[in-house]
Amino acid sequence: MTARDLACRRGDRVLFAGLSLDLRPGAALHVLGANGIGKSSLLRLLAGLARPYAGTVERAGMIGLIDERPALDPALPLGKALGFWASIDRSPAAGQAATTARLGLAELLDVPVRYLSTGQKKRAALARLIGQRAPIWLLDEPLNGLDSAAAVLVGEVIAGHCAGGGIAVIASHQPLAVPGKNELALADYAA
Repeated sequence: MTARDLACRRGDRVLFAGLSLDLRPGAALHVLGANGIGKSSLLRLLAGLARPYAGTVERAGMIGLIDERPALDPALPLGKALGFWASIDRSPAAGQAATTARLGLAELLDVPVRYLSTGQKKRAALARLIGQRAPIWLLDEPLNGLDSAAAVLVGEVIAGHCAGGGIAVIASHQPLAVPGKNELALADYAA
């Protein structure tokens, strides 16, 4: 994934400008900055969900995004909600079972998504992302609502994704233990 001279405008305000990235397989990038500086907007630009005010983004491969919405039907039990996406993504059932067990979700598969805690929904969104098998992960505040053990687990999952040749861009206020990650202070590009 490559971005050249990106600028992001929200309303009449330019949030950042002159930002360039060159992320190769195995790269992890932790985007840092204060609330409202444009971290989520940057992820939306990288995902192709918004157009840059200036600059270009080039992507090779499918992108998976986790943001504040877990993209799981709140009325369905977690197992059926994940199963819906697994059928679209053509994920093997054995892989889905292993992922839900690893993320501590196996006991929650019959619970409607709307009754899950914030942390459980974050882990469920991560399970959906893993099943998608996208090489590029864009993660917006993936640690919000997680206890310390779950935060460590998410760091391990991201590290494993990158070790397998995936790319991860993580926008988070919280420290994230991913070996070899680079950091980008978005304030350095404030307009």
